[in-house]
Amino acid sequence: MKDLIIIGAGPAGLSAAVYGLRSGMDLEILESNYMGGGQVLNTYEVDNYLGMPHYNGFDLGMAFQNHVADMGKEPLSRDVTAIEKTDAGFMVHTDQGLMECKTVIYAAGATNRKLDVPGEEALRGKGVSYCATCDGALYRGQTVAVVGGSYAAVEDAIYLAGLCEKVYLIHRRDSLRAGAVLEKQLKSLSNVEILWNTIPVEILGQEEVEHFHLRNKLTGEARTLDVQGVFVAVGTVPNTQLLKGLADLDDYGYVIAGEDCASSLPGLFAAGDLRTKRLRQVITAVADGANAATAAWEYLRG
Repeated sequence: MKDLIIIGAGPAGLSAAVYGLRSGMDLEILESNYMGGGQVLNTYEVDNYLGMPHYNGFDLGMAFQNHVADMGKEPLSRDVTAIEKTDAGFMVHTDQGLMECKTVIYAAGATNRKLDVPGEEALRGKGVSYCATCDGALYRGQTVAVVGGSYAAVEDAIYLAGLCEKVYLIHRRDSLRAGAVLEKQLKSLSNVEILWNTIPVEILGQEEVEHFHLRNKLTGEARTLDVQGVFVAVGTVPNTQLLKGLADLDDYGYVIAGEDCASSLPGLFAAGDLRTKRLRQVITAVADGANAATAAWEYLRG
């Protein structure tokens, strides 16, 4: 019977592990991917993590992992299939058997939201991508489109502008949701064109992406871009399917939890991008992990 099982080895889960280990809890970290670190591993540059400006996202994620490894703990490769509340605590069902614990920190993160337009699934991996830093180099000297208006979308467009001949940023609104510094940097790039109030209609191509059909939602005007790549950055969907019926979720599937990360189910804590909060960034995920582990320790103490 473990004191704590942390599900997810992204910034939130790894931060929780550091605080949990420092408090003396007997814990395990479970991660379904081949390596931990979370979405930050796919980020070209993290420029807003305090004290570490212009830091490569992969290097930052590895630094998080190494911190936990230096404390003697490595994530276990496990797919969690169910979480069951028991009288003693929780039973965590995995692809390699059952694990018992007194508390759970659920830090499974979120997955990329789809455009849900014709051609997206058929051309996924053939020009349609959800990770600019993973696939951007494949489109060096070509023309691509980025869909979205968030921090991630703007960062993707800036990164791709350094590789591609032309980058279109497609946004359904008339203003971006990124910070002023990023927006100024984006607008200074001569090979970036922003298409405001524009929505995707269809992605076309035989073997690979060739055309991107769009529509201005105000005027109804249709436009077709000749592009070789479409990078989707329209937000994420929380990975909270396992918590349905176990803890209270909001209308979008995020776990309803405050700054202590405590869910509606005693002993179950939610940390990182899947928790209800204003800002979802690496620094807030790390803070969630610290708060969740501290709350779990206090819960165990009664």
